[in-house]
Amino acid sequence: MKSTHLSLIAGTVALAAITGFATLNAPGGPAAAEAGSASSLPVERSSLVCPAPSTSDLAETQYTSYTPPGSETEKGGGAKGEEGTAELKPALPVLDDDEVETDPKKIKKAEEAAKKAKAQADKPVLAVKEPGTPVLAEADGSAAPALVGTATGRLAPGWAAQQTTTVTAGGARGLLGVSCTAPDTDFWFPGVSTARSRQDYVHLTNPDDSAAVADIELFGAKGAVTSEVGDGVTVPARSSVALLLSTLTDEAVNDLTAHVTTRSGRVGGVVLTADDGSGADWLTAAADPSGTLVMPGIPADATSVQLVAFAPGENDADVKVQLMGKNTTFAPAGNDTLHIKSGMTATIDLKDITRGEPGSLRLTPVEKNRATPIVAALRVVRGTGAKQEIAYIPATGPVGARASVTDNRAKGSTLSLAAPAATAKVKVTTSAGSGGGEPAVETYTVKAGTTTAITPKPPAGLKGAYALTVETVSGGPVHASRALVLPEGGVQMFTIQTLPDDGGTVVVPSARQDLSVLDD
Repeated sequence: MKSTHLSLIAGTVALAAITGFATLNAPGGPAAAEAGSASSLPVERSSLVCPAPSTSDLAETQYTSYTPPGSETEKGGGAKGEEGTAELKPALPVLDDDEVETDPKKIKKAEEAAKKAKAQADKPVLAVKEPGTPVLAEADGSAAPALVGTATGRLAPGWAAQQTTTVTAGGARGLLGVSCTAPDTDFWFPGVSTARSRQDYVHLTNPDDSAAVADIELFGAKGAVTSEVGDGVTVPARSSVALLLSTLTDEAVNDLTAHVTTRSGRVGGVVLTADDGSGADWLTAAADPSGTLVMPGIPADATSVQLVAFAPGENDADVKVQLMGKNTTFAPAGNDTLHIKSGMTATIDLKDITRGEPGSLRLTPVEKNRATPIVAALRVVRGTGAKQEIAYIPATGPVGARASVTDNRAKGSTLSLAAPAATAKVKVTTSAGSGGGEPAVETYTVKAGTTTAITPKPPAGLKGAYALTVETVSGGPVHASRALVLPEGGVQMFTIQTLPDDGGTVVVPSARQDLSVLDD
C-alpha cells in the first residue's frame, strides 16, 4: 500500500460527527426562522466516530476524510473565521479490570503499554489540510484501530469520513464500508440477528472524556426478546466496545430490531454483521421513526432483497410498499402492503424486485391520517451460491442542502438519486483526488417517483480516492446512496452508504436588541 501506514494499537478502539458550538437546537428553533429573525450559519465544530474495522488478520482497511468546499469554508467557517483542524486519532484501548495483577514486572509492563497507547492516541492518523481535497491512510490486519475525531473552524462544515475494509476469506469475507457517524443517544437497527448462522456485533464508541452507559433492547416477530445482559453497558471515555448480540439472549432469532439508548453520555453506534456463506458488512442506524421512509439505491442486479421494519409506538402500522424504479413507481406483486404490529418486527422477502433496473423502496401509510411512525432497513444480496455478497440500506433522510461520501475509486462507484414526492434538480460534484486531479460538476434532474443511477466520471488526472458531494438545487426532496463495488476472486463484493444532510449549517436566531451597551 502506498499511503501513510497506520501505527496499530491493540484493543478495541473507535471515530465520532456532531455539530458543536452552534447546535441544531438553537434557541428559538423553527419558529424564529419562520419569523424571519434567524440566519443560517456554518457549524464551528464537528465530531466523528468509526468502529474497529475487523477481527480478521486478512483485513485491509482504507480510511478517508474530506471537507467539501463552499462559501462557509472559503470564508473561514463559523462566526470567528478560524482556519481550524480536522483530525482523526486512535481511541484508547479498553482495559480488562477483572483480574488484579500483583506481579511487579507485569504491572510495570502494563503501565508502559498504557503510556504507549495514550501517546499513540494523541497522534493524528490523518488530517484534512484544506476543504476540497480528501486525505487517506491505510492499515492491515485485525489490530487496525478505530478512530475518534474532531473538526473545527472552516474544516467543520460538512466534514465526512469513511473506512472501507476488504476481507478476502473466512467468515467475515466481504467488502465492509461505513461512513463515520455522529455520536448520539438513540439508535435503531432493523435487520440484526442472533441466529446461529450470524455473527452480529454492536459497536459502541464514546468520543468524550467521561464514561457513557448504554442499554440494548432486542425485538423480534413476537415482541421483546428477553435479555438482561444488554442493560447498563459501560463504554469508557474515548474508547469503544463490541458486543456479540447472540450473547445477550438465549433465543436464536433470524430477524430482529435492536434499539440502543444511553442513560448517560453519548456514543456512536453501528452493527457489524457476518452471515455464513453470504459475506459481511456494516449496518448503520436507520432514520428516526417516521410514517414515510425511503431506502435508496437497490442495485440493478440484486438477487435478493429483504425488508425489515419495526413499529416502536403503541399503534400497529399499515404501510404501502412501493419501488421507485427507473421510469415509474410500482407495487411489488403480492407484497404491496405490510402490517407491522406494535412492538414487533415484520419482514418481507422481495426477492429480485429490481429485475435488472436500479430502484429505491418507499414506505407510506395506507391511510394518510394514520401515519404510524416506523423504522426500516433493507438487506440486499448480489450473486448466488458461494459467490453471494450482502450489504444494507437503512431508511435515510433526504440530502437536503448538501451531503458527501468519501472513498470513491477510479472504478466501482454508483450514485443513486431518488425523488419520492416531486421532480428535483441536483448538483453532483466530484472532488479532486487525494493524490491529484481536477474536480468536476454535473447537474441531474430526477423525476418524481423514480430513481436515477449515475456512474460518476472520475476527476481528470485522478490519483488516489475522491469524494462525491450532492446538493439539492430545486424541487422536492432527494434521497441518495453510493454503492462501491470492488470485485475479488469472482465475487462482486460491494457496500452501500446513504447520504443524509451533512448538517453543515444551523439556524441561529438573530438578536432582537443589542444589549452590548446599556444606559446607566
